[in-house]
Amino acid sequence: MGKKYRVGCKGLDDFGKGKIVFNNKPFSVPYMLPGEKGEIELVFRAKETAAKLVSLDKLSEARVEPECQVYETCGGCHVLHMQYATQLEWKQQKIKDLFPEEDRRGILAPVIGMEDPFHYRHKIYASFANGKKGEILAGIYEENSHRVVKTKQCRIQHPLANEIISYVAGLMKKQHIPAYNEDNGKGVLRHIYIRIGEKTGQVMVVLVTGSKEFKEKNIFVDGLRKQFPQITTIIHNINSAKTSMVLGKTETVLFGSGTIEDELCGLKFDISSRSFYQVNPVQTEKLYTTAVEFAGLTGAETVLDAYCGIGTISMVAAKQAKEVLGVELNETAIQDAKKNAKKNNCSNVRFIAADAGEYMVQLAKNPEAVKPDVVFMDPPRSGSDANFLNSVVKLAPKKIVYISCNPDTQKTDIDVLKKKGYRVEKMQAVDCFCHTRHVENIALLVRN
Repeated sequence: MGKKYRVGCKGLDDFGKGKIVFNNKPFSVPYMLPGEKGEIELVFRAKETAAKLVSLDKLSEARVEPECQVYETCGGCHVLHMQYATQLEWKQQKIKDLFPEEDRRGILAPVIGMEDPFHYRHKIYASFANGKKGEILAGIYEENSHRVVKTKQCRIQHPLANEIISYVAGLMKKQHIPAYNEDNGKGVLRHIYIRIGEKTGQVMVVLVTGSKEFKEKNIFVDGLRKQFPQITTIIHNINSAKTSMVLGKTETVLFGSGTIEDELCGLKFDISSRSFYQVNPVQTEKLYTTAVEFAGLTGAETVLDAYCGIGTISMVAAKQAKEVLGVELNETAIQDAKKNAKKNNCSNVRFIAADAGEYMVQLAKNPEAVKPDVVFMDPPRSGSDANFLNSVVKLAPKKIVYISCNPDTQKTDIDVLKKKGYRVEKMQAVDCFCHTRHVENIALLVRN
């Protein structure tokens, strides 16, 4: 037991935790909002002192009651206790605090939010664990652990996904099919992974087992197809590694084509289990439309789409560009991108399977290679590397449209580009991850 103290909250940190100062030392208190006062407990540990909220006697007007029974143990949402409008203001302020005034001329407008910020996730996974008395636990891992938190009705997942996950857990219990145990390697089902087409309604279910042995597969396939006729494909994936990754490298299609189709910005896309496709399709349309608007394409430009995935941004931009070149390391994604280009009759787009950074280096060295007027970059959360950024500078595109799911690494990369002759023209944030601490940010950089 730690000591208890009464404190007031002064603000929020980057994780959505309340910021307090006690004995001239800063602490972060989960689930506390600015302006609130209450009692906290300081728990003294070997390497740190943690603060825990005990009670509140002064509440913020921005506080709401989370409609989730496992909110405080799950960790999937960070600010479900905060009014949505206030969440957008907080995310806006985070970006303003991160970038200097010279960079953020264009982010005076509010973050683009959702009309209905619930049940937006169309890419969902759940893990399974064996509970007491034959119970099967289905949910996500508790934050910073491998303990499965049982979740029946997640507020940010598509409702159909919640139903499928509950059904599979019930079927496992009924048929006495144990969950996979990472410690001893025994059991069957490890994870379930679901993708749902927003416009088409097509559904993919991936059953992840801990070994290639899956004699119960027909039980799941027959049961799922009968219970959910919306399911258009079912896949068996094998992941026996001790890893936090959901999918393994080997998979077999048990039913359907192995892909689903969805529509985005008026285009049709085939999506495989490994394809990168944004989790929030409603906000993704706003994100990509805004990014292409930032580019100001006239139909005369050559566009390079780095980290192109299955070609979503490439084909949206191709409507208004002379030609588009998409680069992506994932060969499966490039195969999907080529199929998608053919499906949408995009004759002015071509795709190359290569590491974006290495490919940019080769382009910069070759004077006869493609010289893009505009570069779209949407790197992973870790940002880009020095080779990529230096090569972009050597190619000297007039505009760079930088889309990022991590504004912190985005700022680091932008600082490099600014030193190399680019300036930030405008920015716009889009909330693709409602009720979490994450936000997408678009920055337009123009060569001086």
